[in-house]
Amino acid sequence: MEILAELQRRFGDAIVETHDRGDLTAIVARDAILTVLGHCRDDVALAFDVLMDLTAVDYLRYPGREDGPRYEVVYHLYSIAHNHRLRLKVRLDEDDATVPTAVALWPIANWLEREVWDMFGVRFEGHPDPRRLLMYEEFVGHPLRKDYPINRRQPLIGPAS
Repeated sequence: MEILAELQRRFGDAIVETHDRGDLTAIVARDAILTVLGHCRDDVALAFDVLMDLTAVDYLRYPGREDGPRYEVVYHLYSIAHNHRLRLKVRLDEDDATVPTAVALWPIANWLEREVWDMFGVRFEGHPDPRRLLMYEEFVGHPLRKDYPINRRQPLIGPAS
């Protein structure tokens, strides 16, 4: 079974684009991402039982992407049973950088989504614990955004006395 062709057949226009440049990749419409992720996990022929990674990319200053959506949330899936991999991406505009949480599908998404929120500012709707993970709560901004000021001074914090 060709994974990308199967996803396109099953989900139609919800699969915006596909390519295979060494890794199978499908761009998925935001409103369909949970359905596609669930299918990838639960379909016996796919059996993507491991969410290997969940991250984001900021395309603010990327050549050729000036007019496109600023962010992509990227899901790296792996099937232990079939030893195959799949990358799913969701494109998000800067003014609406939210995507549904995948915590119900893979509990590890809890930490991975918190990291993406902390570093990029992408919100995950329905996330059970949307606190910062890597930066302290008083930290202002999201340091992996391309427009984060490199010389920005942050509030100093210390032990509570």
